[in-house]
Amino acid sequence: MKGIELAKSFFEAYGKPMLETDFPEILPRLAVGLCGSGSECYGYDDEVSRDHDFEAGFCIFVPEDLDRKTEFQLERAYSKLPKEFMGVKRSLLSPVGGNRHGVLHTAQFFTDKTGTPDGKLSLGDWFSVPEFALLEATNGEIFLDNLGEVSAIRERLSKMPEDVRLKKLAAHLLNMGQAGQYNYSRCIERGETGGAQLAAAEFVKSALQAAFLVNRQYMPYYKWSFRAFRNLPILSELADPLEFLISSDNEAENPDLKAALIEDIATNYIAVLKQESITKATCNNLESHAYSVNDFVEDGDLRNEHVLFAL
Repeated sequence: MKGIELAKSFFEAYGKPMLETDFPEILPRLAVGLCGSGSECYGYDDEVSRDHDFEAGFCIFVPEDLDRKTEFQLERAYSKLPKEFMGVKRSLLSPVGGNRHGVLHTAQFFTDKTGTPDGKLSLGDWFSVPEFALLEATNGEIFLDNLGEVSAIRERLSKMPEDVRLKKLAAHLLNMGQAGQYNYSRCIERGETGGAQLAAAEFVKSALQAAFLVNRQYMPYYKWSFRAFRNLPILSELADPLEFLISSDNEAENPDLKAALIEDIATNYIAVLKQESITKATCNNLESHAYSVNDFVEDGDLRNEHVLFAL
């Protein structure tokens, strides 16, 4: 059973009855679910990930004005729930994991993730908050939200403004062009295989980001980026070629192999840009397409910022 299913079952079996019996007066103001950090919030949990911070637990989101006495009573009631459920023991806090379950202040949770307590981001905020943090604020599942506040904030954060998406996409396309189509081959010609591998890595990192932007999804924390990439509706067929670029040697006997692969990947990305009608460039140079995508940004001040401003 996946962690999120375990959490929901644990809540239905013990958490919900506890709240209905002991806290009926504040239940209308609470939200309950599982979201945030941790592989189980993405549905990525497996036997490996269960060695820390994995338990039958859930989050109880409370409003800021809840009195401290009631909050303390709620914390104690949560801690007294069964220490084991469906063969999974409740875990002690990991020093690197922090408090991921139990009683959480709604405003503090979203402030920790996005810098704002209510999910209202300024245009500048959208460029300073990491996408993995936005995903942690909106992933998982909310089992109960009587007040509707948590769901409203998550909905507000679930989709970045179109101008922000285009500006970020332009930046990553430009980085792909510079690192992959330009610098990789130059490093190979000079015999700088380490530099070439770094160039390939930069190309792949921006290719992943660009793919999530094309799909209008947030890219998760780096260790899950390839896993999530393989599930994208668009461009996921490039997962193996992109992985090859950063997991194989720069073969001296065939120095053009990766360069050709980079060009092929670029062609696929450009085809998607054309399908979305967000480029007017006609060449196979990602840099030209980056500037063309940038031209579609409607906000004049944002459009006039350097293309790499959003990187």
